[in-house]
Amino acid sequence: MVDAAFGPEPGQRPNLADPREAYLEMVRRKRMYGGILLVVFIALMASGWSLAEDRNAGSFLRGLDQIFAFPSEVLSEAWEKRAFLPAIFRDHIPALIETLNIAAVATLLGALMAMPLSLLATRGLARWPALIPVFRRSMDALRAMPEIVIALVLIYILGGGPVPAVIAIALHTGGALGKLFSEAAENADFKPVEGLASVGANWSQRMWLGIVPQVAPNWLSYALLRFEINVRASAILGFVGEGGIGHDLKLAMQWGQGRYDEVVAIFFLLFLAIVAIDRISDHYRHKLVKGH
Repeated sequence: MVDAAFGPEPGQRPNLADPREAYLEMVRRKRMYGGILLVVFIALMASGWSLAEDRNAGSFLRGLDQIFAFPSEVLSEAWEKRAFLPAIFRDHIPALIETLNIAAVATLLGALMAMPLSLLATRGLARWPALIPVFRRSMDALRAMPEIVIALVLIYILGGGPVPAVIAIALHTGGALGKLFSEAAENADFKPVEGLASVGANWSQRMWLGIVPQVAPNWLSYALLRFEINVRASAILGFVGEGGIGHDLKLAMQWGQGRYDEVVAIFFLLFLAIVAIDRISDHYRHKLVKGH
């Protein structure tokens, strides 16, 4: 008990009479910790900047005024040769189609891989519940490895070309879509599965008839979204010898001045393709998920 005249009894902590004081004390403590973290962050950034400047071939600040020199040189040459751009577009359409084919096949293979992985890693649906952590960690491993790292390894095994690119993108896609597919399956209604189990349906039949019809719109939506990402990934992999329009862009940039009109044409063609794919897939994703 606390006596108003003599204060708290021995061994008892004093209570703050005003809750506002307790709140202000908490705010002051948070501000102090926030200030300390800010000082540490600024010190780390300053030391990192100093180390990078010492190891850099030139000063970042001294070269900052030249940041637009190369883009302006590329665009000016392309503008001077703008009459040749339509012909360059036609020349690189086959490479663009190859890039789209790589992305499409990789997305299809990755989605087919993700479907069973996601169901085997979903709580309440897994065929072997004890192996759920194994399937989840497998998807994490596939998702953690960048496509370009997988592609560089496969180049030494299979050589250059579109096949290593397809495998690399498909493996990464399987891990990424497996996670999204599993989350969609976890939100499905399990009552149809229980009904199918009561009439003797096996695990594959329960998944195919009870879960897949519920999650198919979301799965297709995720696959279309992933296809957009894979188009960009397949173009990037062209820089390491995987074919497609990225390989043509790499060659044009290596030639340097005199081929900058081709660089701009390839960039613009790739940009138009990605925008078109984005708009089309966005339309169908909304139609699948929302019904309009």
